[in-house]
Amino acid sequence: MLIKRKSIEAEANHRSGPKAAAAKKSPRKPKFASVTLSELDGVRFLHFGTEWVQGAMRLRKPDSIELEYAQQMMIWMLFNKTPQHIVQLGLGTGALTKFCYRQFEEARVTTIELNPAVITICESMFKLPMNDDRLQVIEMDAMDFVMDANNADSIDALQVDLYDATAKGPVLDTPEFYEACAACLKDDGILTVNLFGDHPSYAKNLKALRFAFSEVLCLPEVHDGNVVAIAFKQRQALDFPALYARADEIKVQTKLPAKSWVNGLKAACDPA
Repeated sequence: MLIKRKSIEAEANHRSGPKAAAAKKSPRKPKFASVTLSELDGVRFLHFGTEWVQGAMRLRKPDSIELEYAQQMMIWMLFNKTPQHIVQLGLGTGALTKFCYRQFEEARVTTIELNPAVITICESMFKLPMNDDRLQVIEMDAMDFVMDANNADSIDALQVDLYDATAKGPVLDTPEFYEACAACLKDDGILTVNLFGDHPSYAKNLKALRFAFSEVLCLPEVHDGNVVAIAFKQRQALDFPALYARADEIKVQTKLPAKSWVNGLKAACDPA
């Protein structure tokens, strides 16, 4: 059971960016659920007014990735040691944004979040750094961002975690959305996305992903239905000995359980 829940009032957010201002505004007028918090055993959780967890931070390790599915979102590290531009769609508690910002000191990190209250909460309660020359957290619709021609062929790793208060399936899940995501990636770019396996949206998302990308693989389900998919713009020849060696490097550098990611890829390639 989660405890110490309290409501947080939405407030105007000061973050913006040049691309946010230049991009065409979305015709949608979203109505945001209330942003709520809870804490249990030294971990702070983010909710959108329901019991569904939208993200988590261990208070003693604010820059670590607490949830297993969020750790799996970093699976692209197996294939790219030196990304130049990492983009996160959906801020959550800022876990992936903070990790990428701290871990890849030569990379630019861009995060797109539609709800200004989420950005405010991340600043005040989840240790989100302020924008600088490497970090840009922008209040913007994710669809507008990926449809912006200025972002084409510019991203090494694109992490997609877009959920509303019901947390049952991504709010953007069409072939057009994933095609636009693919267009934003460089030729060797990789997308990771958090899906919900026990829901009709899962098959819909996989079909759309496979329409837009050359190869899509899914890791084993974790938590209460979370399934992370990794999508390659170019088909990969998976060298498992090399991937296990790279996983050992990641484990030493970050303490992330990267060997389990390789095991998951192996199982996805040979499900029998």
